[in-house]
Amino acid sequence: MRLIRDAAEFQAAMLGYRARNLRVGFVPTMGYLHAGHQSLMAAARAESDVVAVSIFVNPKQFGPSEDLARYPRDLDGDLKKCAGAKVDVVFAPEADGFYAPGFQTQVEVLEATQGLCGASRPTHFRGVTTVVLKLLMLAQPTAAFFGEKDFQQLTVIQTMVRDLSVPMAIVGVPTMREPDGLAMSSRNVFLAPDERKVALVLKRSLDAMIAAAAKGERSRETLLQEGRAVIAEAPSVRLDYLELVDARTLKATDPIAAPTRGIGAIFVGKTRLIDNCAIL
Repeated sequence: MRLIRDAAEFQAAMLGYRARNLRVGFVPTMGYLHAGHQSLMAAARAESDVVAVSIFVNPKQFGPSEDLARYPRDLDGDLKKCAGAKVDVVFAPEADGFYAPGFQTQVEVLEATQGLCGASRPTHFRGVTTVVLKLLMLAQPTAAFFGEKDFQQLTVIQTMVRDLSVPMAIVGVPTMREPDGLAMSSRNVFLAPDERKVALVLKRSLDAMIAAAAKGERSRETLLQEGRAVIAEAPSVRLDYLELVDARTLKATDPIAAPTRGIGAIFVGKTRLIDNCAIL
């Protein structure tokens, strides 16, 4: 496995693979890797001749009051996990080298970033699309792999690649969960034992909406009331949002129709967690 820290060196290596007509699978991450990330690497490995992973905590997607400084980092552990997943190349740049002096370009997707996490974190997706497009241009992959846990992010990136005619596939990989159902996240490390139990309330709220929809309920507000009632049972949890949206457009519909996604975000203590599930 080759570790590269320099952007130009990484791009040259990736272009070399593509010149040999090799299929390149790329997994962009912010590190502190867990089994969810490893599922992305496995998906890339199954479809690619060469697998590349980036490890970069992108400062441009964090707001001024968010957790950039405390975001967990473990490069040595990440490299061991990448080696275990038979990754060929790891790109782990420093922020100063990745964004050169005078960097002034931003990439913005308009409609798909409205609402949901875009409402709570107004500059977040501009930072995501900027870094992802730059990483895709460096990696030059045949396909890039993203988790469905960040469903709005996945949709935003798919929209960006489609709109800008970026010649690669964006592949969504199902959310990996802990045995009790909690969506795997690097931020789960911040949860105290009692918070870890309470954090399951978001998945239970999504499950409640799934159950109601399975019985024939199609009223958006009635379904959301079912979900909110579950979250209200955990008074220590602060609800950021809970929504039902068309899985293709991320727009709310009433009555709901397939494909509908339930998407939510909560604060458990200081930790913000997100999750989503197919409702129909």
